[in-house]
Amino acid sequence: MKNCGACCNLEPADRPDLDQYLSPVELIQYLGLVGEGGWCIHFDHETRECQIYSDRPRFCRVEPEVFYDLYGTEPEELNDFAIACCQEQIGEMYGDRSPELSRFNQEIAEPRF
Repeated sequence: MKNCGACCNLEPADRPDLDQYLSPVELIQYLGLVGEGGWCIHFDHETRECQIYSDRPRFCRVEPEVFYDLYGTEPEELNDFAIACCQEQIGEMYGDRSPELSRFNQEIAEPRF
């Protein structure tokens, strides 16, 4: 979702199991992206968007192959799993009653054609 960025908070202390699903190379890359306050160094706080979106690392991509490799999530489970992850992260970053979570929930409730 645009203008959110909750997933761009990479605080390692909030993800103590990183080494269980990232390769050693990806773990080094991930830790190298962590900037001030745990935010990704490529996250633009003003626009709340990724500055390298088209070139973002594999572990930042919500794609069936990536989620299967990292979390063992089957392709048919990806949508529900990703939605639950987003809701949890947005709630933790901005609060359960935040405009960001309300906007996300509204967006996923709208029918797609």
